[in-house]
Amino acid sequence: MQLKQLSERTGVSPASIKFYLREGLLPAGRSVHPTRAEYSEHHVSRLELIQALRRVVGLNIAQISSLLRMADDGVPRLELLAAVQRTVLGLDEAGTAQGDLSTPAGDAVVRSRNWPDLPSDARHSLNAHLALMEKLGVPVSGDLLDAYSQAVDAIAAADISATTAPEDVNQLILMAAVGMHLHGQLVLKLLALAQASHAIRRYEEHA
Repeated sequence: MQLKQLSERTGVSPASIKFYLREGLLPAGRSVHPTRAEYSEHHVSRLELIQALRRVVGLNIAQISSLLRMADDGVPRLELLAAVQRTVLGLDEAGTAQGDLSTPAGDAVVRSRNWPDLPSDARHSLNAHLALMEKLGVPVSGDLLDAYSQAVDAIAAADISATTAPEDVNQLILMAAVGMHLHGQLVLKLLALAQASHAIRRYEEHA
């Protein structure tokens, strides 16, 4: 298909497609004429991914470019998914350069849930947050952390069980990024409703 057809198929303007081509987010089409190129289903898939990352997840061009560059470079899928998680959830990357921050509470929850005892952006981010809470005088008790970790472990298990791993790397990033964003928002909304419901019950009883 030509650029006009690609635009009609995806709903992305020709000007935006040309911008993505210049920025390297979209690979060049197959040249069939000095001023004309042919585009494939891969271009359709890539444009759908770019649009979803921008409009649904809210990533900027630099963030999208970084993820797509990793995908095009063929990095291992686990590394790619870690980068998607770090970018979408805004995890703290400082631990990568400074060594993983460790906290007794973070180490304890990893052991109690039998999660792999390995450094990661997610683990560093948790430890940094626990350390901040301790510093601010809002420490998390072992019982509370156990209850929270048990709940999110069940949620994560359900997410992984319901997720297939598509062969197409564009679809893999799309599923992971949009899924992490929307599922994370769903958990927050459910938590807000549950907190409101418990508060209503408690204070209505005392009214």
